[in-house]
Amino acid sequence: MPMLFPLFALLAAAQAAPAPAAKPTAAQLAAGAPASAWATIDPQDLLQIDFADGQRSVIWLASAFAPAHVANIRTIARAGWWNDATVYRVQDDYVTQWGDATEKKPPAAGIDRTPPAEYEWAWGAHGTAVANPYRDAYASRTGFTASGWAVAGDGTRQWLPHCYGMVGVARDLAPDTGTGGDLYTVIGHAPRHLDRNIALVGRVIDGMAALSALPRGTGGGLGLYTDPKQRVPIKRIAIVADLPAAERPAFQYLRPDAAVFGATLEARANRGGPFFTVPAGAADLCNLIVPVRPVAR
Repeated sequence: MPMLFPLFALLAAAQAAPAPAAKPTAAQLAAGAPASAWATIDPQDLLQIDFADGQRSVIWLASAFAPAHVANIRTIARAGWWNDATVYRVQDDYVTQWGDATEKKPPAAGIDRTPPAEYEWAWGAHGTAVANPYRDAYASRTGFTASGWAVAGDGTRQWLPHCYGMVGVARDLAPDTGTGGDLYTVIGHAPRHLDRNIALVGRVIDGMAALSALPRGTGGGLGLYTDPKQRVPIKRIAIVADLPAAERPAFQYLRPDAAVFGATLEARANRGGPFFTVPAGAADLCNLIVPVRPVAR
């Protein structure tokens, strides 16, 4: 039996060889990033939703991209206009929407009732974007601004993409652009066909389950709650900077111009073992989220 010894020797060598090191995940890379790689989100750009059942969501407002709509949102919040608002629409694999379900409440005083269509801007209008090395299905050029936002574009124009957790302004038919009194967040597959058709004003960065894990509505083919008792009451919506200092949550985002950010993109596009045996070599823009973390004040 001349082949037994070589075979046993090969098996023993294989068993003795150390297993390849697991590739760090994007989350692990972000968690290990130095403090200098993180930037603090301005509390003026944080919108906190407190639900009557005690749950809470926090939205990071994209004030540089939709200044008129965000100004309205701040005015609406400070007027207490949303204190009797509800979540009244939850459409499966699409959006959760909140505001005035009756559509009869007068708008908050002092808002711009006809804000401009803040849907797209000149490429580079928000600073040089860190290029996304992976192809996007909806835009020929994509990247990440130093202020922490993913942008899609064509080299001439740029816009915010409708990714999971992004927050937009509900509107009527064009030329209406919505005031910001009724908002929605994406809870399903990214509806990128909405890009450049609706003003995107932010992103849910905490408490997404309070908006995404609700019972689905059935009304009008739009996920509306047909029974008013189904509507989810909102206790308060406030700008975090207006809250007492001890009650203000604080968040930071991983700066796209930090070296580690590029490593997180690569980790998402080429996930490693032991679970992933076939790296994708690609990633959708909406899967390349800018990491955000809560921080103690």
